[in-house]
Amino acid sequence: MMQGKMAVVGPAETITVFKAAGVEAFPVTDEKSARETLRRVAREHAVVFLAEEYAEPLQDLMKRFDEEAYPVVLPIPMGKQTGYGEEFLRASMERALGVDILFQK
Repeated sequence: MMQGKMAVVGPAETITVFKAAGVEAFPVTDEKSARETLRRVAREHAVVFLAEEYAEPLQDLMKRFDEEAYPVVLPIPMGKQTGYGEEFLRASMERALGVDILFQK
């Protein structure tokens, strides 16, 4: 059952802080392993934090998750920062609220 379970998928060197906070951590090394891990982890977790360096190449998979209530997959900056995580959050908030309350660009 996924109720309340959280996970993080990203480079091993950047996810250890999440482990300290009680989030299940799944290290990946490339786009292929990130895709496979995200698919597996998403079945059992309500919230999945995904390193933004993998979120952008996995947009097709992210879009499918966006169509369901769970899991919530959130791209976050860690490791290589691309700006995708910030843009994803901004667009999601604007879509939900009809206005950009976070970044006001």
